[in-house]
Amino acid sequence: MSYVIPSHPAPDGTPNGAPPPGSRRGGRWSRTVRRLAAVVALATGAALTGPGTAGASAAGPTEVRAAAALERVTSFGANPGALNMYVYRPATLPANAPVVVALHGCTQSAQVYSDNSGLNTLAERHGFLVVYAETTTVNNANKCFNWFRPGDTRRGGGEAASIRQMVAHAATAHGVDTGRVQVTGLSAGGAMTSVMLAAYPDVFAAGAVVAGIPYGCGTDVVSAFGCMSPGVDRTPAVWAQAVRDAHPGFAGPWPRVAIWHGDNDATVAPRNADELRDQWTAVHGLGQTPDRTSTVGPNSTRRSEFLAADDGASVVEVNRVPGIGHGTPVDPGSGAEQCGATGTQHFIDSICSSYWITRFFGLDGTTAPEPPVDPPTEPAACWTANNYEHVRAGRATTAGGQVYAKGSGRHLGLYNTFVTHTLKESPAGHYVLADGSCP
Repeated sequence: MSYVIPSHPAPDGTPNGAPPPGSRRGGRWSRTVRRLAAVVALATGAALTGPGTAGASAAGPTEVRAAAALERVTSFGANPGALNMYVYRPATLPANAPVVVALHGCTQSAQVYSDNSGLNTLAERHGFLVVYAETTTVNNANKCFNWFRPGDTRRGGGEAASIRQMVAHAATAHGVDTGRVQVTGLSAGGAMTSVMLAAYPDVFAAGAVVAGIPYGCGTDVVSAFGCMSPGVDRTPAVWAQAVRDAHPGFAGPWPRVAIWHGDNDATVAPRNADELRDQWTAVHGLGQTPDRTSTVGPNSTRRSEFLAADDGASVVEVNRVPGIGHGTPVDPGSGAEQCGATGTQHFIDSICSSYWITRFFGLDGTTAPEPPVDPPTEPAACWTANNYEHVRAGRATTAGGQVYAKGSGRHLGLYNTFVTHTLKESPAGHYVLADGSCP
């Protein structure tokens, strides 16, 4: 039953398991969906909620201790999006500590994301608070954040407003530094990360989108499917305008953004990483050619950085993880660059993305820009596939039934599975025809 994995459609055909109109909160349909979801979870062994998702009584204390040191917060504002809030507070939390908001993927829970992402390990090491937002089957049959519903993605309403209220509660209850608030998430949580960065750029200093989607891509059920796969190709200017329209009149500074995506992601097409790059580089007034490229981690993840003109800091970063599909890259172990666990689906043994995300957020004590890599060009990657797969992976675009290499614009022929070419990527996001010339 493939529809129980993150971002896959539910049995009713809605993307990310979104319930049909009229079933948003409660009612006979919602009860039926919840029963069905429970049966599916048991049948597939995918009971992902864990002990930490059990809710505290509304009549009880505001915060109660849950499993794995998560605190359930039962009162944090009006909560128009009907979300749950959990907090991980490290053993030592300094005054005016930073805070990271974490958004789980579909079928997951706050507890599952807490137990496997590795964020708590980094929070203990560097002294920051983690706020885990959680959605439920009442909101969405597959427990996905509703990243494509206008009522949940606009400033001041729905799930986006609930997450904003969680940040405000953390500031009051834990004394966190409201100037150092970050957000990250996987899949639907990654798409919701895009929402928060666009709708509340005055709240979030930075964000990290893992296997997610640009802001403003999907606005209904049909368009959401296309955003996931094969993805939507828009100009950087159009993508950037969607962000600016989310909070009209905001003049900056805009949040810094890190993008993480697996090369073999068959659920959310890798071209979404390119579109996210186009969106946020344009918001920052930058071009789409990286200023610095390198490989990081034990699996040589390809990193491209786009630097601010004034201080040379990386304001947009793209991390392309080789050899993995849809999920959060983790690297279990006790090493300095290791974190996370792989015992649950969609946490993939590869590279500790949370380590590098924490570093990008500036929470590990690193403040000076890294020196340029020598040579300052990313190793060329070669891809041999049919034209359909090139488009789906974001290496090419289609217009009028024809296919063109992204970046170079080289004509590749008809948009079908019968025409095969080799494309070389150098620099990141720029593809040239390389039939017979790639190793």
